[in-house]
Amino acid sequence: MVEIVKYGATGRRKSSVARVNIMPGDGKIRVNKREFKDYFPRETDQIIILEPLKLTNTLGKFDISVKVTGGGLTGQAGAFRLGLSRALSLCDAENKPVLKKALMLRRDPRMKERQKPGQKGARKKFQWVKR
Repeated sequence: MVEIVKYGATGRRKSSVARVNIMPGDGKIRVNKREFKDYFPRETDQIIILEPLKLTNTLGKFDISVKVTGGGLTGQAGAFRLGLSRALSLCDAENKPVLKKALMLRRDPRMKERQKPGQKGARKKFQWVKR
């Protein structure tokens, strides 16, 4: 019996979390049990996600299934990219230096700033009236 090798990794961006599983296949990408291009209709998000596959010349060599939660579509795309990069570096050690040089294995630390007490938002204050 042939053992199916499956690699998994987690990616995060803003408040989004993506759990990525890759296995050798013919290039099918499923996001939350939906087709990749249906879930991410914006072309910029699709380019962001497929970047690690193009850098490592593995486009069409892996079947990818992803479960993404939280945040918006662009944050989810960033989380997907990080998770995919981590999974690709796990499956082949030769991919890691290529992805590291392209800054694909770095988590984006930018988060939404919290709202301060007595203010309208993180920076915005209520309007001040002299009289």
